[in-house]
Amino acid sequence: MKVIPQAEGKVLEVGIGTGLNMPFYDRSRVKLIVGVDPGLRMHRLARKRSVQAGLEIELIGLSAERIPVEDASFDTVVCTYTLCSIPDPMAALKEMRRAMKPGGKLLFSEHGKSPDANVLKWQTRLQPYWRQVAGGCMLDRDIPALLEEAGFQPDVQSLYLPGPKILSYHYWGKAVAN
Repeated sequence: MKVIPQAEGKVLEVGIGTGLNMPFYDRSRVKLIVGVDPGLRMHRLARKRSVQAGLEIELIGLSAERIPVEDASFDTVVCTYTLCSIPDPMAALKEMRRAMKPGGKLLFSEHGKSPDANVLKWQTRLQPYWRQVAGGCMLDRDIPALLEEAGFQPDVQSLYLPGPKILSYHYWGKAVAN
């Protein structure tokens, strides 16, 4: 994972799930990880992975639209493969921004809206069915536009990863608050 090693200080990981990112954090740069995820069944595995990685972790069993943390309390916010399934991504991004310290950064890696009109047409057609079978995942979310609308200045890289094009257009990078 390209973005995770850039995390530092006190980290808020939105959509921590089972803690798959744990091995990619640089222990020497991270003080604490606060993980937010409504999937309580996944928390046990996230704790196990954090122990294996030698990282201190606290878990919050809620969705990201309302995160019970103090304003400006995190140096880094991490969001990987989460924005596609959050019911209100704008509210979640505004919460992430609120939780970031001045000068903090949002590290992200997400799949989303293809720039290819033909692929986007199929993403849009399949969306109602895909959402039903993939935990609410939205194939055609415009990640850069969402970041900008939420008050971030994103530095975005993007490309198709191997796999079906309707599922494989990815965005990743860093964003700072405007």
